[in-house]
Amino acid sequence: MIGQTISHYKILEKLGEGGMGVVYKAEDTKLDRLVAIKFLPPHLSSMEENKARFIQEAKAAALLNHPNILGVYEIDEQHNTTFLVMEYISGKTLKSHIMSLKSGEGISVRQAIDWTLQVSRGLKAAHEKQIIHRDIKPENIMITPDGQLKIMDFGLAKLKGSRGITRTGTSLGTLSYMSPEQAQGIAADHRTDLWSLGVVLYEILTGEVPFKAEHEAALLYLIANEEPTVPSALDRKIPHNIDTVVKKLLEKDRALRYQTMDELIHGLENVRTELETATTKNKGNCCSPI
Repeated sequence: MIGQTISHYKILEKLGEGGMGVVYKAEDTKLDRLVAIKFLPPHLSSMEENKARFIQEAKAAALLNHPNILGVYEIDEQHNTTFLVMEYISGKTLKSHIMSLKSGEGISVRQAIDWTLQVSRGLKAAHEKQIIHRDIKPENIMITPDGQLKIMDFGLAKLKGSRGITRTGTSLGTLSYMSPEQAQGIAADHRTDLWSLGVVLYEILTGEVPFKAEHEAALLYLIANEEPTVPSALDRKIPHNIDTVVKKLLEKDRALRYQTMDELIHGLENVRTELETATTKNKGNCCSPI
C-alpha cells in the first residue's frame, strides 16, 4: 500500500491498525496537505454490517466541527475498498502519554482536569448533535504537540434515530472502559460516554483502570457490581474532591451519574477552582510573617 496513490492521496506510511480499519499517513496531492486515511479491511468490507458501521463513522464525525474532535474530510470507495480521509495529527495518543508518565512522577491533578475538560467539551458538541461515541478510551484520544486533545474513531458512534446496525444484546467497546449498561447488553445513551470518560480520568490520575480481571466474565461482573477504590486511596497526592467527581462518573445506575457533559464540566471547573484557592492560601501561609 505504501507508495501507492488512491484517488488523489499518495500513501506515505502506516500509522496504526485496529479492529475496524488500518490507518495510513498520506499526501493530498490536490491540496498539498497531509491527511490520515482509514481503510476498511477487505474481509470486513464484504460484510454489510461492518461497512455500514464504517460509513456511519464518517457521517457522525462529519457532522462535528470542534477543536477537540478529529476532522473528517471525505469518505470514498475505489476498487471495492472503502476509505475515510481525516485530519492528520502529529502527536501521541493519550494512552501513550499515560504509559510513558506512569513510571515517573505521573500526571498532575491539574493536568488530568485540563485533559478531561477538553474531552468533555468535544463530547458535549457530539451529544448536542445527538451523537454518542460509545468507545471513549485513551487509545481514541490524540494529544497534539501543543497540548490539544482530539477525540477520534467514531466507528461505534450511534446517531440518534438511525437504523440499528448492531444486533440487540451485542456488547461494543473496549471492555475496561465499558459501562455497566453496555456490559449487560442494554442500549447505550449519552451517559455511557460519561462513564467511559470517568474510567479515562481514573486512569490519568492513577495510571490504572478501576476494574481489572484476567477473564472477560470476571471483568464484566466487576463493572456491573463492584465499587472501585477511590483514586486518593491509591495516591495520597490526589485530593478528595476529585474522588467525588470520579465516583459520580462511575455510578452503576446511570440516573445517578452526571446527566450531561455540562454538569461534568461544571464539577471539574469547581474542583480546579478549589485547588487554585488552596494553592494560593498555602503560598500565603508559607510567606506570611510568623
